[in-house]
Amino acid sequence: MRAFVVTAPGEGAVVEVEPPFPAPGEVVVAVARAGICGTDAEFFDGSMPYLHDAHARYPMRLGHEWCGTVVASGDGVDPAWLGRRVTGDTMLGCRTCRRCRSGRQHLCENRTEIGIRGGRPGALAERLAVPVTALHSLPDAVGAAAGAMVEPGGNALRAVRGADPRPGDRVLVLGPGTIGLLCAMFARAAGAEVHLLGATAASLEFARSLGFRHAWSPDCLPELPFDAVIDASGAPELPARAVELVEPGGRVVFIGLAGRPSLLDTRLLALKDVTAVGVLSASPGLAGTIEQYASGAVDPVPLVAATVGLGEVAAVLAGDRPAGGAPKIHVDPRR
Repeated sequence: MRAFVVTAPGEGAVVEVEPPFPAPGEVVVAVARAGICGTDAEFFDGSMPYLHDAHARYPMRLGHEWCGTVVASGDGVDPAWLGRRVTGDTMLGCRTCRRCRSGRQHLCENRTEIGIRGGRPGALAERLAVPVTALHSLPDAVGAAAGAMVEPGGNALRAVRGADPRPGDRVLVLGPGTIGLLCAMFARAAGAEVHLLGATAASLEFARSLGFRHAWSPDCLPELPFDAVIDASGAPELPARAVELVEPGGRVVFIGLAGRPSLLDTRLLALKDVTAVGVLSASPGLAGTIEQYASGAVDPVPLVAATVGLGEVAAVLAGDRPAGGAPKIHVDPRR
C-alpha cells in the first residue's frame, strides 16, 4: 500500500509498504481522511521533543487525526465491526498499569501513540491497524471531514470542560488556530460569551467569519472580566498572561505547548484563587465530541482549508498551504 514516510528532518515521501495485518484484538481501517497538525510538522522538521528523548525515531509514518472504514479484523474482535465507519483514540496504553486500570490510559508511562510515539504507524497511509478497544463508531451525521476532526475536537472539548463555563460566562481563548477555534465553538455551544485573542489579522478575520465577533489583537483586547481563559496558543509568554487576565476565582486551562518553558508566577494563582487545569490528549473527550458533531451543536468542517493527496503531504508539512484563513489541511490517502 501507499504511505507517507518521514526518514529524516525535512525528508519524506510516498512509498510502497506492506499493508497491515490485524493482530489479535485489532482491526484494519481503510483510511478515508487524515488531518495534518502541528505535531506532524514538528516531526517533519525535527523539532519534536519525542525525537530527542527516545520516544520516537525515524523512519516514521505520521497521522493521528483520522477516520475510515473497518475492512479486516483479527482474532477476538466482534465481526460486527466490519464495515463500520470509525475513528479512534491516539493514546494506546499498556492496559495493565494503575493508570490504565483507572481509565487514564492516555497517561500510561508505556503507552504508544498512533503516528507519534513508540513506532506505532500513523494514518497517512491507505490502511491503518488499530486496537479495537480504541475505536469509536461514527454516525451517518458525521462525515469524513468531521470524522477526522474528532481527535482535535476531543482535546478542545476537554479544555472547555476544564474551563467549566456556565451560560453567560465570558471565556477568552488565546490562539485562534485549530484547537483554539474548536475551543471557541464548544464554549459557544455551552452558552458562553466567547472572545478570542490572536496575533494575525488573517486568523482574526477568519474567526469573525465563523461568527466570533469578539476577536481581538493584543493591542485591542478590552478590559473585561473573563470567567475563564484557555491558552491554546503555544506562545511561551501567554500562560502568565492568562493568569493575569482571568477573574479572581476563575479557571485557566493550558492546552497549548510552547517550544520553550513558560514562566508562571504561582503567587498570582494563589492570591487570585485561580484553578489551573492542564490538558493532554483527546481520549476522555472523543465520545462527547462525536455527540456534539452529530447533533450539529458544533460544526468543525469550516476549519478545513483543503483536502490533498499523499503526494502533497511533504509540501504541506514544509509550510506550503492554500490561501485562506482556515487552519486545517486534510489528506485523502486514496488520491
